[in-house]
Amino acid sequence: MTKSAETVTLTDNQTGKSVSLPLLSGSVGPKVADIRALYAGMGIFTYDPGFTSTGSCRSAITYIDGDEGVLLHRGYAIEDLAEHADFMETAYLILHGELPDAAQKKGFVKDITYHTMLNEQIASFFRGFRRDSHPMAVMCGVVGAMAAFYHDSIDIHDPHQRLIASHRLIAKMPTIVAWTYKYSRGEPFMYPRNALSYSENFLHMMFATPCEEYTVNPVVARAMDRILILHADHEQNASTSTVRLAGSSGANPFACIAAGIASLWGPAHGGANEAVLHMLAEIGSKDRIGEFIARAKDKNDPFRLMGFGHRVYKNYDPRAKIMQRTCHEVLNELGKHDEPLLQLALELEKIALEDPYFVERNLYPNVDFYSGIIFQALGIPTSMFTSLFALARTVGWVAQWGEMLTDHDQKIGRPRQLYIGAPRRPFVPMNKR
Repeated sequence: MTKSAETVTLTDNQTGKSVSLPLLSGSVGPKVADIRALYAGMGIFTYDPGFTSTGSCRSAITYIDGDEGVLLHRGYAIEDLAEHADFMETAYLILHGELPDAAQKKGFVKDITYHTMLNEQIASFFRGFRRDSHPMAVMCGVVGAMAAFYHDSIDIHDPHQRLIASHRLIAKMPTIVAWTYKYSRGEPFMYPRNALSYSENFLHMMFATPCEEYTVNPVVARAMDRILILHADHEQNASTSTVRLAGSSGANPFACIAAGIASLWGPAHGGANEAVLHMLAEIGSKDRIGEFIARAKDKNDPFRLMGFGHRVYKNYDPRAKIMQRTCHEVLNELGKHDEPLLQLALELEKIALEDPYFVERNLYPNVDFYSGIIFQALGIPTSMFTSLFALARTVGWVAQWGEMLTDHDQKIGRPRQLYIGAPRRPFVPMNKR
């Protein structure tokens, strides 16, 4: 970030008082007005609900240009990472800023692999939950409780402890998610296997049982790896901002990531692919698609096609094209194109890609539409979808958390407000009211 000689001037049209605000320039993207002197100079704050026009931090991790459909991690296009890298390479890049060489990747994979086991007492902690608990509720509890088990990595001022905490969270999240699934089904927990890759290990813990050997399908493993890459980080979204805000108070890393999981749990954020499956169930059959397409076009009808368009990407979601191809690869491999719900999804995709109403408005199927179909094909229940999102996003959360702690501009988060309550007034005793 550089401070240019350019400024913008804000003038109070009533008093004529002005303040000059410097413009800051990043490596790419629009310039940013530095408003830190605004209150001192003018006695006013900005009002920006949702912070949609406010830069809350500076970051070198992820860049998004929603108008052009661009998503970069450390300068690398998401399309290139999903096509040519695996999740461990991408995680290293997001954490450390550069792609690893062969030795660095080998060391990183070893570090992650040997942190995948959970403290055995955590298995007992799982058993304190009801079997029908929502998976995200279980994850919030278990991840937050990790601070009680891993005392040697909660000193946020120690760079080594921060790194160990980051490795532990990335490594143990697949185990936590898989155990959450197993617990909900009353099945025995499967322990990590160090000979398997990150995605293979996760799938093995999800679907294997002690009764017989389970071989992970390589097409499915590669698809899962791509899903993790495509969801690894997405700039300052709600859950990432939550992690940063929690971290700004000096909270331990496990509490910060648990806060991110809680934020992701909200249906407006992490529940989009789950909403896709609920929508498909509501439509029910292919012969009703026309009815629901008409409802989606009706401004007076609250129904919306879930999994189409994106709040950030006004042109197209660059992740969706990769996920579309991956989705069809998985369906072909598993021979599941003929399942009624998946047939319905594919027919809806076809119509939406050809209908002028959706084409003109860039309402293309997004990454959530295709990931929901893949999870359905794999037999993963919809209640688990957001947990898989959390698994992928953990690397972005810990990278953003670590970056925040080393930013010399960082302060504890304390947004201002526009107060609309009663002004100061005298207290009236009870006997006089």
